[in-house]
Amino acid sequence: MIDVLSNLDRRWVFAAMFVAVGWPILSGVRFKEEPSEGVRRVFRAIEDLPEGSTVLMALDYDPSSQGELQPMASAFTRHAAERGHKIYFMTLWPAGSPMIERSLRIVEQEYPDYVYGEDYVNLGYAPGLEGAIKAVVDDLRGQFATDARGNSLDSMPLTEGLRNIQNMDLLVNVSAGDPGAKQWVQYAATPHDIAMVTGTTGVQAPSLYPYIPEQLDGVLGAIKAAAEYEQVLSVAYPKFAESVKAQEGLRRMGPQLVAHLLMIGLIVVGNVIYFVERSRGPGGRR
Repeated sequence: MIDVLSNLDRRWVFAAMFVAVGWPILSGVRFKEEPSEGVRRVFRAIEDLPEGSTVLMALDYDPSSQGELQPMASAFTRHAAERGHKIYFMTLWPAGSPMIERSLRIVEQEYPDYVYGEDYVNLGYAPGLEGAIKAVVDDLRGQFATDARGNSLDSMPLTEGLRNIQNMDLLVNVSAGDPGAKQWVQYAATPHDIAMVTGTTGVQAPSLYPYIPEQLDGVLGAIKAAAEYEQVLSVAYPKFAESVKAQEGLRRMGPQLVAHLLMIGLIVVGNVIYFVERSRGPGGRR
């Protein structure tokens, strides 16, 4: 057996990886995740808010990062709507507007009782990088004359009395880089004591951990944390456990889990072959 494995055509390894990745995708299999305490902190930040609280949803990413971040944004949107919170969407990224539209469709399709302008609003793209954060913190009307649909802010109950974001009950940020989570912490959450949670790419998450728990209530890092957050939601709200759309992060973790198990198995087999062949000595056989 060792001789067969040591001379195995590498194309069989490629084929095994193809199956390991393809099978979970085609079957839609989802594996249960064990949420970390960090993920539970983010969940509680939204869950513990009184019904009808105000939530600023800043979606600062573009299509290149949506594979990693869209499940987070979708989960945040569903959770906030499920709790009956008032949601204000905006983005600091020029290509972030289509990402907001994805969350808006969730609200429109899954929460028909939510009324645009009364329960949620799309403020749209705010140019100016971190300068835009300073603007909405002090004078939101100076940054947004209208919403993304051209409606006057004074014409909608949700925004007619809104002057800045200092009184928001929670700031939720989904970030792929700069400007993003770090700038929201530095120019909004910290100086004005606004509660904040964020979801970020895997490479960005470690740079935000030092802000927990004083300046950030919690961080979701990469698709793994998104899947864990969906798991918590599914337990708290069983309707999400029955919805394929609400488990996108869990679905995307399937191929990763199976592929990683295969890689570990291949590493183990490779080491076994190495030590067996070394034990045979220079002749290669005993």
